Amino acid sequence: MKRGKRGSFVILLIFAGMVGMVFLNFSVQAAENILKIGTPNLVSSANLVFDDNLPVFAHLSNPPLTRMNTEGEIVGQTASSFAASPDNTIWTFYLDDNLYWSDGTKVTPEDVKFTIQFMAQNVPWAGWLKSELKDVSISGTNAVVLTFNKPFTRIDRDLASYNILPKHLWEKIGKPQDYTNTGENVGCGPFYIQKVDLDAGVIVFNRNPFWKGKAPWLDRIELHLYNNSDVLSLALEKGEVDTYYKYASSYPYPNIERLKQTGRFDFVEKLNVGLYFLGLNLQRAPLSDLHFRNAIAYAINYEELIKLDALGYARVPNRGFVPESMENFKETEKLSYNVDKAKKMLDEAGYQDSTGNGLREGGDGKDLQLMLLAEPDYARRAELVKEYLGAVGIGVDIKTVDESTWIALKDNYDYDLTVTRTSPWGMMVYASWGTAYFDFRRTGEGVLHIVDDPPFLAMVDGLLSTTDKDALKKLAYAVQDYLALNLPVIPLYWNVIVTPFSKEFTGWKPDPLFGIYNIETFLNLQKTSR
Repeated sequence: MKRGKRGSFVILLIFAGMVGMVFLNFSVQAAENILKIGTPNLVSSANLVFDDNLPVFAHLSNPPLTRMNTEGEIVGQTASSFAASPDNTIWTFYLDDNLYWSDGTKVTPEDVKFTIQFMAQNVPWAGWLKSELKDVSISGTNAVVLTFNKPFTRIDRDLASYNILPKHLWEKIGKPQDYTNTGENVGCGPFYIQKVDLDAGVIVFNRNPFWKGKAPWLDRIELHLYNNSDVLSLALEKGEVDTYYKYASSYPYPNIERLKQTGRFDFVEKLNVGLYFLGLNLQRAPLSDLHFRNAIAYAINYEELIKLDALGYARVPNRGFVPESMENFKETEKLSYNVDKAKKMLDEAGYQDSTGNGLREGGDGKDLQLMLLAEPDYARRAELVKEYLGAVGIGVDIKTVDESTWIALKDNYDYDLTVTRTSPWGMMVYASWGTAYFDFRRTGEGVLHIVDDPPFLAMVDGLLSTTDKDALKKLAYAVQDYLALNLPVIPLYWNVIVTPFSKEFTGWKPDPLFGIYNIETFLNLQKTSR
C-alpha cells in the first residue's frame, strides 16, 4: 500500500514535470517573437514628454492623432478621421472608438483635450499653441474640436508628433518636467512601455493586452541603446541586434560596406528631406550683411565636404535650401565653390586685410574672428568650415558644447555661426519648407528664429492659411526664392539616408518622417519564411 502511494507520487512528479516542460516550451516559443533594435538615440530620462528621444520611441505606445503613411500623406492614427472648416480655423478629430489604455481604461476625447492643453502649457516647442489655439472642446462622444484664432492649413501634420497621454494618470503629476517612470508606462498603442532600464540601456515594449486592432506577430520590441555608433554597428554585424534605427539619420556611412558583406541586410537609399547647414546669426555683424553671406557661400568647398564628411552619400545643395525630395521643390541656383570670387566679393564689400596678418577686418576695424557654435556630432563639419573660411581671410573659433548649452546660446543669439541640421519633421512642420527654422516667432529647441523680415513672414502666414493648392505652390516657390536670394543660412549638403533592412524579417513600412519606426511596421513585421 505504501509502495503504491509512492509510485503514484512519482508518476505525479513525472506528469508535473512534463506539463512544466510544455509550458516552458510554450514560453520559449512565445519569447521568440522579439525584435531587437539597436539605436544611438540615447535616452537620458524616463519621461515620455521631456526627454530628447523617448517621445519619438513612445509614438508606438502613445500614438499621436495623425501619422504620415509611406506615400507621405497625413492620415488618421488615434483619430480614425478628421475634418477642417472651409477656412481651416476649426479642426475636428474623431477618435478611434476601439482604443484602450494598457491598464484597461478606455481612451476618450478627454485624454486628447488634456494632452493638447498640457502640451501648450508645459512644452516649450509647443508653446505657440498658447497664443494660437483659441479653444479645445469635445463634441458628442468621441470627437475633439480645436478652434484657432487664425487658419492653420497644416495642423493635421503638426499633430503627428504630439503623443496622446492618459489623463487619469498624468493629471496627477505635479511637476511633469521632473517626472520619471522606469517601470510600466500606460499606453494605448499595440505595444506599451514595460520598462525603461537606463542602467542596462534597454527599453522594453510589450503587447497591449487591450489592443483591439490588427494583432501584431511580435510579442515584444526591445530598444538597445548604444552611445557609440561603431559598437552598435559591430553588434548589428554580429547579430546581437536585428536592425538599426536613428531618427532622421542614415546608417553610418563608413560602416555600410562591412554590413553589406554579412549578406543579412537589404539597403534602401533615399535623399533626405532634412539637411545639414551652416546657421548664420543675422542679429550680428558681419552676418547681417548679405554681401558677406554671399561671399562665404562661395568659400565653402561643397564637393570636398561631401567626399570627406558624407563619403559621397550626398549632393551639392541649391541656394533655396529645400531639398528636391520635398513636395513643391523649386530648382533654384546651385551653390558653388569659388575662392577667387569669394575674396573679390569680400574686398568689394569692404572686408579687407589692411595689416597683412591673414585676417580681414570688419566694420569696427578689428580682425574678423567669428565664433562657430557646434555640438560634438558636428565637429568634423565645423573643422572643415573653419578651414574654408580661413582660406579667404575669415578667422573662426570653434566652441564645442553639449545640446542644452547649444540651445541656450542659440536662443540668446550668443554666436556667429553654427553647424547643425534639419530633420524631415522640422522641414515639414509649421508652414513647411523649412520655415519653422527661420521665423523669429517660432519657438523650439532646434530652430534659429533669425528672420523677422515682413515679406518672409507674410509668405509664412499665407502658407499657414491658404486652402488653395495653386496658391500653396506659388507661396512654396516664393519661400525658396527668398531663401536663395537672402541666404539666412547656407546649406552644406543634401544627404542620402541609407537604411539597412534585416532579411530575417518582412513587412518593413518606412515613412518619410520616422523611417522604419512606426506602428505600421510593427503591426506588419514577421519572421521571414525559409
